[in-house]
Amino acid sequence: MQQSIWEQQSFYSRKHVIIVGAGLAGLWTALELYNNDKNLNILLLDRGIIPTGASTRNAGFACFGSPTELLHDAATLGEDKMWEIVEMRFRGIEKIRRHFADNVIDYDQCGGYELLSGDYNVDNLDDQLNALNRGLQSITNDKVTFERVKNKLNSFKFNGFCNLIENKYEGGLHSGKLVQVLMKKVLSLGVELITSIEVTNWQNTQNGIEIYTNRGIKFKCDKLLICNNGLASTLTKNVAVKPGRGQIIVTSPIDNLPFRGTFHFDGGFYYFRNIGNRVLLGGARNKAFDEETTNNLETTRVIQNELERFLRENILPGVNFTIEYRWSGIMGFTETGLPLTQEIEPDVFAMITCNGMGVALSPIIAEKMAKIMTM
Repeated sequence: MQQSIWEQQSFYSRKHVIIVGAGLAGLWTALELYNNDKNLNILLLDRGIIPTGASTRNAGFACFGSPTELLHDAATLGEDKMWEIVEMRFRGIEKIRRHFADNVIDYDQCGGYELLSGDYNVDNLDDQLNALNRGLQSITNDKVTFERVKNKLNSFKFNGFCNLIENKYEGGLHSGKLVQVLMKKVLSLGVELITSIEVTNWQNTQNGIEIYTNRGIKFKCDKLLICNNGLASTLTKNVAVKPGRGQIIVTSPIDNLPFRGTFHFDGGFYYFRNIGNRVLLGGARNKAFDEETTNNLETTRVIQNELERFLRENILPGVNFTIEYRWSGIMGFTETGLPLTQEIEPDVFAMITCNGMGVALSPIIAEKMAKIMTM
């Protein structure tokens, strides 16, 4: 496509840094790069009209891990790594709330809960919770972060669960509003953004990095950051990340909805919350792992049917409702289960923050990425 001299010298001029992906990870990193060096010329590119992937298509949880998730992470990553990740998630939520007032992003510290069914072995549960609470005390400054509250189950009117664990430090937020205000913040600082343009390839040359797009427009920069999470493998084979689709449904309004909070079940594979008097439910990837390891945003009947079954039988038994919203988002999962900040070639970097916890992790991992890029 032919370009005017004005376009070449402004919108398409050479940049110090180009970030591919204008979701939470890309936006937070742009902010941290600016904080490190206010002279940097930074451009964000995103293939969607608005950021697509997971940032505006998640469940809106502000969480740092349910007990069974933390126990699983301790067993697979080691306790030191597990605590490191938990602290980053907790600090990430704190950072979000320092930057943006709760009412601006609809943040609601309504409490997080983990539901356990009858087949969960609870013989050592109290000992496990006590051990987790001891480790969390230096993070939350509270002796009791996780607490068994089985007595609340009756008031929530769920079906098929035998135990309930509460974490009063978790909550929910509005993912769209968070991305929106973060975008406004970075743009107000002079960071540039071009949407509806897909990066198809890039080349590291002696004269900098050349970036090619689906619109025939070529960009040049000194440093490139690939920050499109589960879609990163479409741009480079040097990053060990797999996409994971997360499907979600939202009900019609329900009169006198008996619960409020964010809920986890089955090791975090099922998650639900109230949005006002609606119920949002997502997950069930473990029912079809192979099919859900994809960057296709279409929903599927297998997962949608399972979500509706779980909603009807376990969350809202005997309640009439309809499904008014369905969507999916693409998460990124690393082989280690840890966030990835990596220089994959000279001056070409990749940042995969999440493994399903991008809302909380992105603000903190962005600080690390910005330091690496401005060393």
